[in-house]
Amino acid sequence: GEVSKDEAETYGDKVFRDMMVVKVVAVQLVNYLGYNVLFQDVDIVWYRNPLDYFSKNYLDVDMMFQDDGARSIRFAPYEANSGFYFVRKNVRTTYLLTTLLYQGDLVLSTNSHQQALIALMSEASSLYGLRVKTMPGRDFPGGFHYHRDGRLMRAIAEGTTQPTMFHMSWTENKANKVIFMKQMGFWHVKGDGCSAKAGENILQECCLAEPQVQCFYRDKASMTPCHNSPLLDKGAKDFWESKA
Repeated sequence: GEVSKDEAETYGDKVFRDMMVVKVVAVQLVNYLGYNVLFQDVDIVWYRNPLDYFSKNYLDVDMMFQDDGARSIRFAPYEANSGFYFVRKNVRTTYLLTTLLYQGDLVLSTNSHQQALIALMSEASSLYGLRVKTMPGRDFPGGFHYHRDGRLMRAIAEGTTQPTMFHMSWTENKANKVIFMKQMGFWHVKGDGCSAKAGENILQECCLAEPQVQCFYRDKASMTPCHNSPLLDKGAKDFWESKA
């Protein structure tokens, strides 16, 4: 069937579930053809090429994931975020991803690609030695860190810490993702988005070498202080005045 071109209105709705099934197929096909795969959602910015990291580190590991931040039983034992992960091509990963494809109804019944994948990875680890690594949050931060780790976000803003990438997960909707990415200097796209026509140079038409930086809310992490902006969350503190 067709996949909607619209964004999901809520986590787990039909549009969301359909996108999760597409994520299964996209990775499985490339792996089956004999290639390593780096999968990532679109709400991600690179500071460095993550492929360089994966080519030099944890060479005995089959799959490497960003830490989701959630510590619930639902995502145990790996707490992996399936919006950014690297898969080495071998018989273990091919068997796992093919199994996930064949058991696609698990994605639909849980409303989650992430939950289904983690469950099958845990089983595969026990049955045939699949090796999985969840990467340190300081090197691969995401929305959990944006909303809950002010010290790390200030270190990134001040330039004392440079992660490999950043993923604006844990955020309610597309509009807020764009706002928070602009506020943190992660937005390298002209306006709120851009679509290049056939034959046009997408770098020239859509991309910015220097990011847009714009204040929206003073209680959210920002590249520069946003003291004159309103609060988003009632009772919250100014991000640059908080020690959390």
